[in-house]
Amino acid sequence: MKFLTFGEIMLRLKSPGLERFFQSPMLEATFGGGEANVAVSLANYGQDVAYLTVLPKNTIADECVKELRKFGVDTSRIVRSDKGRVGIYYLETGANARPSKVVYDREYSAIALAKPGDIDWDKAFEGVDWFHITGITPAISESAMELSLESVKEAKKRGITVSCDLNYRKNLWKYGKKAAEVMRELANYVDVAIANEEDVQKSLEITTDVNVESGELDRAKYKALGDKVLETYPNMKCIAITLRESKSADWNGWAACLNDRENFYVSKRYEIRDIVDRVGGGDSFGGGLLYGLTHYEDKQQALEFAVAASCLKHSILGDFNRVDVAEVEKLMGGDGTGRVQR
Repeated sequence: MKFLTFGEIMLRLKSPGLERFFQSPMLEATFGGGEANVAVSLANYGQDVAYLTVLPKNTIADECVKELRKFGVDTSRIVRSDKGRVGIYYLETGANARPSKVVYDREYSAIALAKPGDIDWDKAFEGVDWFHITGITPAISESAMELSLESVKEAKKRGITVSCDLNYRKNLWKYGKKAAEVMRELANYVDVAIANEEDVQKSLEITTDVNVESGELDRAKYKALGDKVLETYPNMKCIAITLRESKSADWNGWAACLNDRENFYVSKRYEIRDIVDRVGGGDSFGGGLLYGLTHYEDKQQALEFAVAASCLKHSILGDFNRVDVAEVEKLMGGDGTGRVQR
């Protein structure tokens, strides 16, 4: 199984520890971005995975490519452009009642300037069985949106399975189109959808009276929400919906459900306290789900793997989920004590 993920990888500049921006005169520099995070997760699970993006020809972009290679991600399909720059996002980590804050600086990045025709899809999709995209890339710019739609159409033309994390980002949709105008079209080409309740509502304009703040999982309502999406998109095989109860910046309840038309699965629920870094938590769920669906015959197991993988990500600094299959399966099996292994 060959996976390909497609999107923007950025320079991530984070204030140290739990500090506010420029409380110290420094920022920690790493890399991250939704689809790259999924690629790294799959590589850490021993999968054959390539990452596709457009990057400028400069040293910062070179270092970015090197970082992905370090994890075993195939970077040979990345397009290098004479135009644009590396996108940036700034992160301030929240604590207790103070939420984390993200500031995007992505305009005129190489991928924001890329347009249909800039990517050779025959080369990009060579040998690929599974293609993963998110709702973030089409939000970056109008030309990136056109490129995203082109990508899923080209994937389906070749019989490739398409997964999409709907990932609604209100701060990015600024070029004149609403998310739903674009995502409702893109969803026609998706086999496996990943979302939270807000993503479904804002990206697809599909709602039920689910109360995500209640702290209770109303199975019937989440099943109804999934049913509604699958009814609207007859080509979609399944939808996974993550269920995050945010009690504070460092204390979340975490679970997910999966609807594949025939059955409705609900994962075990994790109480995650003392969160180290929740950015990339959804991407780690996506990477876990892609691995789970292609490695377990039982969809309940696939869902449990994804939720456990994401639970572990909340303990790891940076965008990337630095865990392997054995560690995830150990937590799936109920060992979450955190006792020293020796």
